[in-house]
Amino acid sequence: MSTEKAPGKVVGSIENGVAELLFDNEPRRNAISVAMSQQAADLLDEFAANPDVRMLVVRGAGDKSFISGADISEFEKVRKDAETAARYSKVSSQMYTRVREFPKPTIARIRGFCFGGGMGLAAACDLRVASDDSLFAIPAGRLGIAYRADFIAWLNDIVGPARLKEILVTARRYPAAEAAAIGLVHRVVPAAEFDSFFADYVAAIADNAPLSTAASKIVINEVADQMRHVDLDKCRRLAEACANSTDFQEGRRAFMEKRRPVFTGR
Repeated sequence: MSTEKAPGKVVGSIENGVAELLFDNEPRRNAISVAMSQQAADLLDEFAANPDVRMLVVRGAGDKSFISGADISEFEKVRKDAETAARYSKVSSQMYTRVREFPKPTIARIRGFCFGGGMGLAAACDLRVASDDSLFAIPAGRLGIAYRADFIAWLNDIVGPARLKEILVTARRYPAAEAAAIGLVHRVVPAAEFDSFFADYVAAIADNAPLSTAASKIVINEVADQMRHVDLDKCRRLAEACANSTDFQEGRRAFMEKRRPVFTGR
């Protein structure tokens, strides 16, 4: 899988025990390229091994978008069918899994668009704080793809199956207030007050006993994981059928051509 000349970058930093993972691809609303996924995975390994890190903040550059999802402009090359989608997933999965399994508390700092893979990344975090001008959506149904089983499991833990079915089947956009009402985010803050609120929120958590906060998140995740009985082969077959469909070809081309897709169910 080629990652040459991929747009965007991921920047890591640590300050006062708080590690930050910054997705910087503003021209594409911080869409995540394959190369960015690998950069993020490498930084997460470094952060996890650093004993001075007490928590992790995940954010997008600027104030217009958290993460708008995967970089669809790459799909014609790196995710055009089931075979390339499997290779793509292997690379991108590392980043999402590392966030989910990060040994310290994680917070998604959400401003603007939080779509698709951005929702998956936010769901992988322990906490989600959003500005009141944020928007949430999973447009898989508009692209002809099946959402990943791990993302679905994490989101199901957050909003439950009834809400999650509506999110996925309608593919509609949820404003921040509605996202909070269904439990998708923990806090919604006016945009003008967001930076100061978030700084105070992070500082309060960083002041808590690190062994206690780490133990809390890990035990809760373990309990949730043990309650699942998932037929992963069935999930894989459904995802492959979508990835090999003409609807998927139509979905990604319509997106790039900025037109309404015409799906046939094939």
